[in-house]
Amino acid sequence: MPGKALIFSAPSGSGKTTIVKHLLANNPTLGFSISASTRDKRGRTEMDGKDYYFLTPKDFKKKIDNDEFIEWEEVYAGNFYGTLKSEIQ
Repeated sequence: MPGKALIFSAPSGSGKTTIVKHLLANNPTLGFSISASTRDKRGRTEMDGKDYYFLTPKDFKKKIDNDEFIEWEEVYAGNFYGTLKSEIQ
């Protein structure tokens, strides 16, 4: 059965994660899509496969070439972000 996607988009540090964590904790029918990024992990708290899929620029570009993203963007010079099709299928 097809579902609906809720997209939270806002500047860094605006509270997206706080809102999403609240919604997930209070709505068991919702799921979370983990984004992919080429940026470095922040500190020791971020984990690959939990917070982001941390990819090398080479691996990210290979996934672009293989049409594995539903969307992607080079947000900062050399730093890519995107949503893998496998996360929403």
